[in-house]
Amino acid sequence: MALLVTAQQLSSVRAGRTLFADLSFSVSAGAVLHVEGPNGAGKSTLLRIIAGLLKPQAGQVQLFPQHSADDPDYWRRQLLFIGHKAAVKAELTALENLAIQAQLDGADLDDPWQTLETVGLLGLEDIPAQQLSAGQQRRIALARLWSSPAQLWILDEPFTALDTRGIELLQQRFAAHVHGGGSIILTSHQALSWQPSALQRLSIKHVDAELGYE
Repeated sequence: MALLVTAQQLSSVRAGRTLFADLSFSVSAGAVLHVEGPNGAGKSTLLRIIAGLLKPQAGQVQLFPQHSADDPDYWRRQLLFIGHKAAVKAELTALENLAIQAQLDGADLDDPWQTLETVGLLGLEDIPAQQLSAGQQRRIALARLWSSPAQLWILDEPFTALDTRGIELLQQRFAAHVHGGGSIILTSHQALSWQPSALQRLSIKHVDAELGYE
């Protein structure tokens, strides 16, 4: 399978404290990398480094290494990052947020009503996001996963504020994405009830990190 991410000897220092050091791993198409570790170990920092939002203290990350360098914007189209906050426009409705998300992702939102129904927001489409619950706002953000053309998803605590049904729905979407050749890098404080065949676990414990495969 084609490699989507290669990371070599990554190190990160925040406020004079080494979060992790000499961290190397790779992620292939169809794989899921579950980043685990205690609060403060650097999980969110690592995801932001992979997504190109932060620079490591040392080491490097290469995205889509087998793709031609002639198209430097390729990774922007093929990578979707969703942080641990909902990151929706509070004053806009769910429907308006979906439209903006699709525009940013370069996605074709053929039937936004179907997407809203899928994520459990049908009937709430005209309510400003700031009037919705934390879980409903989270569903607006995660609705991008039903329309984004990106092959690589980087998701920081995607299950935050979701109920049991929302978590089940999201893991079903994960399974479909991976089955279609996509890959996912995520953090989560809870175990995955869905167990993909190509699951990698990256356990970060401050400056020590171990990479395990199942």
